[in-house]
Parts: sequence; C-alpha cells; structure tokens
Amino acid sequence: METIWFALVALMLVGYVVLDGFDLGAGALHLFAARTDGERRLILQSIGPVWDGNEVWLLAAGGTLFYAFPLLYASSFSGFYLALNIVLWLLVFRAIGIEFRMHLAHPMWCAFFDGAFAISSMLLIVFFGAALGNVLRGVSLGADHYFFAALWTDFRPGSNPGILDWYTILCALLALAALSMHGALYLILKTEGGLNARLRAWVKGLWPAQVALSATALAATLLVRPHLLDNYKNAPVAWTLPLLVVGGLAGIVHFTRNGRERNAFLASSVYLVATLGGAAVALYPALLPSSADPANSITIYNAAAGASSLSIGLIWWGIGMAIAVGYSVVVYTLFKGKVQAGTGYH
Repeated sequence: METIWFALVALMLVGYVVLDGFDLGAGALHLFAARTDGERRLILQSIGPVWDGNEVWLLAAGGTLFYAFPLLYASSFSGFYLALNIVLWLLVFRAIGIEFRMHLAHPMWCAFFDGAFAISSMLLIVFFGAALGNVLRGVSLGADHYFFAALWTDFRPGSNPGILDWYTILCALLALAALSMHGALYLILKTEGGLNARLRAWVKGLWPAQVALSATALAATLLVRPHLLDNYKNAPVAWTLPLLVVGGLAGIVHFTRNGRERNAFLASSVYLVATLGGAAVALYPALLPSSADPANSITIYNAAAGASSLSIGLIWWGIGMAIAVGYSVVVYTLFKGKVQAGTGYH
C-alpha cells in the first residue's frame, strides 16, 4: 500500500507540473514574448479557462500527501515554512495579476498587473525547481524527523544546507528553462501571427539552454548524491526514463521545425514526465532524505498512515480523481483551438 500511495502522489505532482507548468511558463514569457497590449491579452485568453483548474492539482497533491504520509506533510511544512509562505504569496499575486488586469482600463494598472503575473510566475517556477533540488539533495532531518531550513547558509550542499545553494539554484534554472519552453509550446498551439512567430524564436533559444542545464543538473545530482543510481542498477527497466528524457528533448526541436505544434507540446510533456518520474524512481522508498544521517530520512514506511486508512482512502481517491480528470477533459475540449483577439476568456 505504501508503494501504491508513493506512486499516486508522484503521479499527481507530475500531473500538476505538466498542466500548470505551461501556464506558469506562459506567465514567465508574458513580458518578453508579447510586445503589445493585444498580444498580452491573447496570452491571458490562452490560459484563462484552465489556469485555476490546473492549480487544483497542487492542492489535491498536498491533500493526498497529508492523508497518505502525514509525517512528511508535517515535517516539510514546518521545515520549509518560510519558502512555503513565499510560494503562497506568489500564488496570490499571480491570481491577482490574471484576474484584475482586465477590470481597470488604465495603462499604469495594466502594467502593474502584467508585472505581478510575470514576476510571480517566474519566481514560482524558481521555488518549485529549488524544492525538487532540496528533496533530491536532502535536508538536515533530526532523529525526530523534523528540521528547519534557512533560505540560504553558505550556498554549498552539506550536512546543514539552506533552501538555496548552488545545486538547488541549478535545479531552479533548469525548471525555469523547461517550463518556459513548455509554456512557449502551448502558446504556439493557441496563437497565430507575430506572437506565434516570436514564440517559435523563443523555443529555438531555450532549447540549447534546456539541454545544457539538463545534462549539468544530472551530473551535479550524481555528484551530490551518488546513491540515487542504486534503484536504476537494481531495476534496469528504469533506464527507459532517461531515454524518454532524451527523446522528449529531440522531439521538441524536431516537431517544432516541421510545424507539428501539438506533437512538440506532447514531446515537452514527455520530457517533464520522464524527468520527474526518474527523480521519483531514484528517491524510492525515501520521501525526504536526510543530508546528515540517512537513518533519519523520512520514507514511505515510517511516514505512512495506517493500513486500513490507506486501503479505504484508495477508493475515495479514485472517485475524486475520476471527477477531476473528467472536468479537465471537458474544459480542454470546450476551449481547444486557436484564440482570437476579443473572444474567449476576458
């Protein structure tokens, strides 16, 4: 049961990154790819019907984590208290930037809300990328499985690291490149004209950075925690995930050059799924490793709820996810196709 819930939590987090990742990426490009008020409206129209539904997956993943692994939820929320508060405020300002922009027809307020949307989107990506880096690197868990992480210490991984160091910053930069690419490919699917052409140029520029950062982050991960390869050595089938990462990167550039927009976006999705899936395989059965003493690590075994709770919860989780997936399918079907100025959301 513990392994099943580990896979379900990982699946929900991957779903969140793939779905909300493209509208976070769209926000990161909002001030740079769009040059006119009309083009910025098009970007908002492209994500308008779906962005808040995408964020539900983050809430659902948090709720699932609380239900299945309450110790991890308690430990991480206390240890990352400062970072989580920053993330909360960024989510608030991002929503304000999206929703309030169209209600005040004044250039100053439009510029303010554009900035709130773009900056909060970029910083959210950075913090989410750093969060993944912290999980892979490990945190200074004590014997009681609790910790507190300062925002930074000496910027070096070690037995008592901060949230930000050179490794987690590298992970954050990779996340920023990957989700900006993901957002650009989604916007290419939804737009036409000059904005579409400009986004294609962004894809060409982001792709080499994404490849270089992916390779560098992999090497850095193996340097910081070499034992993360143990599960790959024990289960050779897991090596298909790194191959899918390479295939996703190749598919992005191939399909973009051939004008196959949907396939390029799907290739980016494959890259994200394989990257995060590979991280989950490397960590299993750990949920949050200890950087000081491996014996203090939080695992699926010492953090899981009772067996009966996990069994019963699986039924209700299935019902809830069926409703959520059905809603997402309906919304994406209703709002498929290119957006046009003056129509759709806003």
